[in-house]
Amino acid sequence: MLSFEGMRQHQGMNWYEERAVQVNSAVLIVVTYGKCVYWIDGEKLLLEKGDFMFIAPGAGYYGKSVPTVFHEQFVLTFRIDAPEEDRPLPGVHAFIKAKAGCYDMVIERLRAVWKEWQESLPYVKLRAAALTLEALALWGRELSRGEQTAVSQQHVDRMKAYLQDHYRGKVTKEHLGECINRSMNHAASLFRQVTGQTISEYVNSLRMRTAVYMLTESLLTVSEISDYLGYSDVTYFQRVFKRSLGHTPSAYLKERRQHV
Repeated sequence: MLSFEGMRQHQGMNWYEERAVQVNSAVLIVVTYGKCVYWIDGEKLLLEKGDFMFIAPGAGYYGKSVPTVFHEQFVLTFRIDAPEEDRPLPGVHAFIKAKAGCYDMVIERLRAVWKEWQESLPYVKLRAAALTLEALALWGRELSRGEQTAVSQQHVDRMKAYLQDHYRGKVTKEHLGECINRSMNHAASLFRQVTGQTISEYVNSLRMRTAVYMLTESLLTVSEISDYLGYSDVTYFQRVFKRSLGHTPSAYLKERRQHV
């Protein structure tokens, strides 16, 4: 159904890229920092952090950085071999751009696959194809439901902020229900609907992101990091880490900067 071709990361303030029409590859763009601009079918599109954009096969485009504005984006290219009704985002004949509630989940996995892509690990194209399909499916589900109401988005943003402050301890749906003054089941359902993740999955992603940073940028040991993140058993922490990121904490320790 989907044949993955490649992925690349663009960073900085001097990027530009152009693609001619009639290229048979589809493109998924995920902007992770700053802003950049694309022109498709004569329409100017400003993309910023949290935006996804799908460019259909055959559509040409021109993209460039915004002057003096640093940005980062990931670009995934792939071919789709399926009837129109079975394709991701059916009915899109040129492009579609929108915020993605599943952004946090997708970008965490995307960075892990990007690391594997740079290392040319076995089966990385298969992993990248699976991630692309999952991202398109989750985003497509969001688009089919329509945009979230402003109130719903505010509730989710408030819950995310709460989790950012409390992810090292025990967090339950009761806590998030109190956070937005709604029932615990409503809070859990809304959070999953908008983000594509359960509360526990989101907390785990916050912990793993912090763990990677501390493993590469601090002087703490694996045991000390495990304890800091709220794990009482370092062996369990190591198991969760490898299951989440595909590498052991020790592998990241090797990347620790020499001057740290």
